[in-house]
Amino acid sequence: MNIVVNGENKKITSLNLQQAMSELGYKKVKCATALNGQFVSVEDRNITTLKEGDKIEVVSPQQGG
Repeated sequence: MNIVVNGENKKITSLNLQQAMSELGYKKVKCATALNGQFVSVEDRNITTLKEGDKIEVVSPQQGG
C-alpha cells in the first residue's frame, strides 16, 4: 500500500502502525507518531490499522544545548 511518511511517499506491506514502524526502520527508535494528524500512543500502534494514502508523522526527540 502507498502511504506518506514525514512528507515522503512510501510503499509498505504492513497492515498496522506497529508493523509499519518496524518495516520503515523505526523498530528500536524512541519516537512519537501521528496518523493523519492524530497522535497515536505506543500502546495503540498495534491496533491502529492503516489504509491506502494514510499520512504518518514520526518525530524523534533531539538533544542539544
